[in-house]
Amino acid sequence: MQQAAPIVLASRSPRLDDRPHDKRIGLIILATDHTTESDFARMVASDRIGVYVTRIPYANPVTPENLRAMQPSMTEAAQLILPDEKLDVVMYSCTSASVVIGDRHIEAAIKAAKPEASVVTPTAAAAKALTAFGAKRISILTPYTVETSRSMAAYFTDLGFAIDRFTCLGLTDDREMARIAPDEIVAFAREAVAPQSDALFISCTAVRAAGVAAEVEAATGKPVVTSNLATAWACLRLCGDTGSRPQLGRLMTLELPGE
Repeated sequence: MQQAAPIVLASRSPRLDDRPHDKRIGLIILATDHTTESDFARMVASDRIGVYVTRIPYANPVTPENLRAMQPSMTEAAQLILPDEKLDVVMYSCTSASVVIGDRHIEAAIKAAKPEASVVTPTAAAAKALTAFGAKRISILTPYTVETSRSMAAYFTDLGFAIDRFTCLGLTDDREMARIAPDEIVAFAREAVAPQSDALFISCTAVRAAGVAAEVEAATGKPVVTSNLATAWACLRLCGDTGSRPQLGRLMTLELPGE
């Protein structure tokens, strides 16, 4: 057996940067989520912006009761993202639960753990995105059941949007929603757009719609907002990233309203 060299302590301590990344985004995603992490890795993460993920307990099927059951775990989930360190943004990645629980309740729960962070939900981000497009009349495509979709429709009408057409696919398992083929998303999106609508919103963070948003825009001639595209856009803008990325969709060329 060869003799190992002695282990010695370096003569000085290393210089430490304040942060590994200039900006830090925390994601709270469902235990069953297949899509949000990869979408944010593709659209948001960079040498300047770090993306840090925690998962929150969730059990299918997608019903208002199961969605609402996540609320008590939200503060603890936020606390688990870089404990005792500040975040610039925290995003809760469930569109239908954001409707059922409410944007303001989600923000309060997250700020109880990370008071310095801006809070993003898919619903609030989508509404800002539609406003950025100047949309008044919209069409909506969701993977949900009619029951779950009703509260989604009410959310947007309460904000003053006229819904020309609302199409849902009737799925109850978010793991199946993540398996909808991208070309099927494009096909359903083409059918879901009413001619008089100013924009199309494709709901659900599980659905891989952000990856085909530009393709849907080309096929429909309408601006497209998806849950993950909207949250990625909002998070980037809140972190001071104003870069234009039209290849990801028209939304990524716009500024965040009110910022």
